[in-house]
Amino acid sequence: MQSVAVIDYGMGNLHSVERALRHEAPPDTQVLLTSDLALIREADRLVFPGQGAAADAMRELRALGLDRVLPELATTRPFLGMCLGQQILLDWSAENGGVDLLGVIPGTVERFPERAIDGNGRRLKIPHMGWNVVRRIQDHPLWHGLPEESWFYFVHSYRVLAARREDVVGETDYGQPFASVIARDSMFAMQCHPEKSASDGLRLLNNFLRWDGRW
Repeated sequence: MQSVAVIDYGMGNLHSVERALRHEAPPDTQVLLTSDLALIREADRLVFPGQGAAADAMRELRALGLDRVLPELATTRPFLGMCLGQQILLDWSAENGGVDLLGVIPGTVERFPERAIDGNGRRLKIPHMGWNVVRRIQDHPLWHGLPEESWFYFVHSYRVLAARREDVVGETDYGQPFASVIARDSMFAMQCHPEKSASDGLRLLNNFLRWDGRW
């Protein structure tokens, strides 16, 4: 039996993530919602969700000791970051006056410009909230069965600016393109919420639960 640990560090409603994974999981899969460091270390797959502010997230991760182990775990087994769980993998965030993050992927997290406009000159609202297209930039096993432009659900005011183009596997336009999906080794992380993204999101979760971590 394989185990999937959904990392609970007190940031956001994680039960919808847990339910979506249980719905898509093969019969021999155990899905655990946990903050237990031993269980997280032992899990075959890790899911790292999150909602809220970067400073609060880093404080909770430090309190649990996860700030020391997640950089290693993110690259040694299939690992899926979601929303704030994507941002935390970068080096630094402008949120809360500036916050050092985990530094798994080089780059920063910046707020959307207050006067961002779309292609028709209309002002865009911040936060970026609702459905938007994720455009595939690189092939990856988690894209299997999904169109090159897939619809996912977003809620965020800050976005990832990856330092290396090769780490970007999906982009989304909101005033300007941003790295909505990044990947390296056995890690795949996206700004959107696959658990709230209907068939495209469930397909991606299904792919993750069957992925061996190679690409």
